[in-house]
Amino acid sequence: MTGQRDPGIFAGDRVRAARLLRGVSQTSLAKSLGLTQGAISQIESGRMSPSGEQIDAIADVTNLPSSFFEAVPPDLPPITLRFRKQSRASASDTNRATQLIAEAYRIVWTLVHERDGYLPPSLPLATDQVLTDDEIERFAAATRTTLGLDESSPIRHITRALERGGIVVAPLSLSDEEDHAETVGHFGASCWPGPGDPALIGYFHGAAGDRQRFTLAHEVGHLVLHSRRTFVADPEGEANRFAGSLLVPSTAYEDFVGNAAPTLRDFARMKAKWGVSIQGLIMRGSHLGLIDESRKTSLFKQISARGYRKNEPVTVRPEEPMLFAKLIESRYGSAKNVYMTAAPKVGLDSFMLAGLAPRRAGS
Repeated sequence: MTGQRDPGIFAGDRVRAARLLRGVSQTSLAKSLGLTQGAISQIESGRMSPSGEQIDAIADVTNLPSSFFEAVPPDLPPITLRFRKQSRASASDTNRATQLIAEAYRIVWTLVHERDGYLPPSLPLATDQVLTDDEIERFAAATRTTLGLDESSPIRHITRALERGGIVVAPLSLSDEEDHAETVGHFGASCWPGPGDPALIGYFHGAAGDRQRFTLAHEVGHLVLHSRRTFVADPEGEANRFAGSLLVPSTAYEDFVGNAAPTLRDFARMKAKWGVSIQGLIMRGSHLGLIDESRKTSLFKQISARGYRKNEPVTVRPEEPMLFAKLIESRYGSAKNVYMTAAPKVGLDSFMLAGLAPRRAGS
């Protein structure tokens, strides 16, 4: 990790960060402040220094504490942050999601460096520019070993396995809709500069548990496969292959298929055991060459006919993270109002902080 930057020359970046985080345009912010759009542009680019009164006014408009504008995020390599999103995701929501995960990582980085006893992740890292499918499978197997998982059993709680491995998991939200991933077109994001530093995976909550689990596994794939490789032809395809392998190792899948042709009922039973969607399991079989193209097409036609595209049978419960909240409590105490106490210290509003680092019910 490189050193932090001089706060004296960083105000413009923080104004831009606040605006992006709240999804506000330069024109809209300027109107709220009685300034011109050009003035906001100059402030954000560093050509004009905002006054203290202007920073206070921007803080009021964006509902962020003044400490947000004094915070100095760690420098991150340009390929550190990756997203799993849909093509329909808007530029505004992508900018908001990018800034949200960046602020979450800033807080995690600060909390970790103030806390003794935290062990950063020790994940295998791909370095060869070109990877075969078999090599991706091996990296997934090595990741299982690193996380203390056996070679072929279902991962009962992937969130807890990641947190035990030093990876902070945080729910993300950009809207009031129940299913944020469907609303904003994003599923998850990840951030990890590399060994020695904390790692963060964010997921848009409200989704079914099986999709949440796949998103987390997908983002681990980005950490392992893409932290040291650039100009990858199909990073999303690689991360999907990794996620399937991490959640359902090939030997286990081969045992499931055997010499038979699995039906949707068989896949439903497998979903209940492995916590992976029926559609994901079919794609996993296709990747392994255990389900041919005609059989895959037939299964997906059955899925569409039964309305399973968005409403599959078998409910997989969403998982709840714990590590982020524990990091906050270790620094600011475990009182019920800990978010109110911590928010001005870490430079974020208390509601957003509570959303990123939820505590377990009853704590």
